[in-house]
Amino acid sequence: MHDLPRQLSAAELAELFEGRTRFVEQLAREPDPLVRARTLVHELSPEDKRAVLDAHPAIGSQKLSARSAAEQGTDDEPEVLAELARLNAEYEARHGFRFVVFVNRRPKREILDVLRARIDRATDVELETALDELVAIAEDRWSRR
Repeated sequence: MHDLPRQLSAAELAELFEGRTRFVEQLAREPDPLVRARTLVHELSPEDKRAVLDAHPAIGSQKLSARSAAEQGTDDEPEVLAELARLNAEYEARHGFRFVVFVNRRPKREILDVLRARIDRATDVELETALDELVAIAEDRWSRR
């Protein structure tokens, strides 16, 4: 595992966080950006929190970055993908932002249970959980470089 970096550019952080958001721009100015990400992500405005989550691709989506595609694996059973699409839409309608989970190389079928469990949670709790998951993904991506 690589040590957490003392400094990263906005471009490097955008790759880890799936987009060049205001959050990424702010992190690029921070020493120890991946350490700071754990707290800074929770200090964002509600709009910026949603923006950083919505920059991330939906699990099971056909439009993924190369990194997300590798992380999500190739278990593309049509019924699992259809259920993911349905649950993602339900989640976004309920909470107003994208479902983000640290897949950690689990098959998509396992993520269905996680998504089902998180749909009915309080939106404020779910928002903070999704942000924690987003940072965990970025940390894992850094460690696997």
